[in-house]
Amino acid sequence: MDVYTLLTLPKSSSNAFTSLKSTLVETLDDGSASPRHKNARLDTDSDAASASRSSRIKSAGPVRIAVIGDQFQQPAANGDTEFALLKRTIRTILTQQSEESLPASYAGIYSACRSVVTVCNRGEGLYGILRIELEQSVGRIANSLTSSIIPPGQSMQWVVELVKACTWYAKQISLLQSLLTYLDQVYVVSMANKTEPKSIRDSAFALFTAKIFDSFQISARLRAGIQEWATWERKYQKQHALRAEIPKLIAHLHSLKLYTSFEEYFVKITDDFYKSDSAERAYTMKDDAKGFFEYVCQRIEEEAQLAKQVLPIGSWTIVRETVERALWGGRLAWLATETVGPYVASKEFSTLAKMYNLFSRVDGVKALVGAFGLYVKSRVESIVDDVNEDENMVQRLLDFKSLADTAIHSAFLVDSLSAADMNSGSTSTTPKHPNSDFVYALGDAFTSGFKKRRNKPAEMIAKYLDRAMRKGQGATSDAQFETLLDSVLALYRFTQDKDVFRTFYHRSLAKRLLLQKSASDDFEAAMLKKLKDNYDPEFGMGEDMFKDLALSREFMREYHSKLDSESPGHKLSVMVLQRSAWPFTVQKASVDLPPAMQAELTAYAEYYKRDHKGHVLDWDHALGTATLKGRFKAGDKELSVSLYQAVVLLLFNESSELRYPEILEQTRMS
Repeated sequence: MDVYTLLTLPKSSSNAFTSLKSTLVETLDDGSASPRHKNARLDTDSDAASASRSSRIKSAGPVRIAVIGDQFQQPAANGDTEFALLKRTIRTILTQQSEESLPASYAGIYSACRSVVTVCNRGEGLYGILRIELEQSVGRIANSLTSSIIPPGQSMQWVVELVKACTWYAKQISLLQSLLTYLDQVYVVSMANKTEPKSIRDSAFALFTAKIFDSFQISARLRAGIQEWATWERKYQKQHALRAEIPKLIAHLHSLKLYTSFEEYFVKITDDFYKSDSAERAYTMKDDAKGFFEYVCQRIEEEAQLAKQVLPIGSWTIVRETVERALWGGRLAWLATETVGPYVASKEFSTLAKMYNLFSRVDGVKALVGAFGLYVKSRVESIVDDVNEDENMVQRLLDFKSLADTAIHSAFLVDSLSAADMNSGSTSTTPKHPNSDFVYALGDAFTSGFKKRRNKPAEMIAKYLDRAMRKGQGATSDAQFETLLDSVLALYRFTQDKDVFRTFYHRSLAKRLLLQKSASDDFEAAMLKKLKDNYDPEFGMGEDMFKDLALSREFMREYHSKLDSESPGHKLSVMVLQRSAWPFTVQKASVDLPPAMQAELTAYAEYYKRDHKGHVLDWDHALGTATLKGRFKAGDKELSVSLYQAVVLLLFNESSELRYPEILEQTRMS
């Protein structure tokens, strides 16, 4: 309804309005009527502002309500005039570059449609005319798009024309929807349960889809244009001059519900291009795997940017996955094998992290794990097999394992999400932890690498620990020294020759304890406990060594307390050991000690046996040591030597020169 109808009061005999006394009585100056407007208003001043503008209004009578504007004109009975106007309007609107103007104003056309549909009941005929004109308009567009000649390399220019046609058509249909509202909202709606005619928009775009996008020739030209654009950008790696037309095209395809077809075709040509590109690059860069990887990363990033600038967000992931799978193209194992080692060696952990993330998106982590394991095994084997560097073997292994561990903890990470974390919806940074596959691969690789040279790694690990325990922590803290020892024990875990390690470790431990060469008895005890609890229960025998030494020192203090203050026995130190607790074989060699030394040993043995009846002492001079004072021309020196060496050196107190047979005869050393 128009404003006039809404404000027309029904005829009535009631005198309600004439009887009402207004509090503001006004009369109108008949000689100053306002011009006609298309809005209803009161001829009284509603506020001070309007009062100042209408000084001609006088207060003297009842309020009058007037509708100012064009009144609805009832059409002729058949509405032929209005029908012809609408037919001409539709044809004019649906004709591109029409020289004919609309036959009436928008308001007039709108009113004519209302008359034809609601008064003359000719909606069906008008809808039929609309269908005919739509078919003719779409036909002209289709003919224009198919008849044009496309020069080589100009397919994208044709796409521009298609986009223009789509834009023009969509604009004209929107205009028709507005002007023919009564046809769309009254006739079509009233017939919905009978013939089910489509709305103007649905009918128009259904025809457009059928004639334009379902056309084989037009579809072929469209695909050619899309491929030309995409290939050009990928070949020259820069933006095409007409790229801005693609988002416009996509917007029209979305409105027509045809975007899925575009996406499928775009994904196909993307896959084809990068499969070919990958094969060509892999051939030319077969000796430069790192260069190939960098190239692939660059292309993936370029395609990601292209997708973000041109395609809807829903297409980004599928395009990225297509590009990645096409570029890797079965070359994951080759890439990983050729690049992981160099990247680890050069500490390019950020590049390794990028490789891990990219490989994980195409199910390539297994190839990366395999390559990492092979590299670690090869490196360990080369270190273990380097005979000339045996003394540095363990330190080199420690350095390399530290490097490999850093690579795992820096590059090969997965999210540490529990079910509770996932359900909480927290936006904090997701914690990460190393991928366990790489941790296991590292352990397996070290174990395999140690087999390259059986026994030697275990021996060298024991010797390294011996040097560390002799040297002690030095300037480092207790925690740092313990960390070093733990890292060495981690290497011990990889060797299968644990009996070899245990033998060497026990021997070196016994010597450190007997010779008092250990930097810290506390660290020695802690190391034994750790070996026993975490690695091998047989290391528990080392605890008996500490017990023997403690008892021996206590007994020596008692013995020394019984001696005269001037007795040479104060210089004697005897350790009574249980043979079962110490890794020494039964003594086979013997030596004649100087009489003074032998006398002190005999005195100690007699004292010991008084308290330990039934015990038998077997002297093992091969384990003995002595401290001698030597007088040389350069000055006096203290010499720390084995007991055998001391016996020989003392012979030179009596003679300045002795022959070997003479030494052998006097010492009876065997």
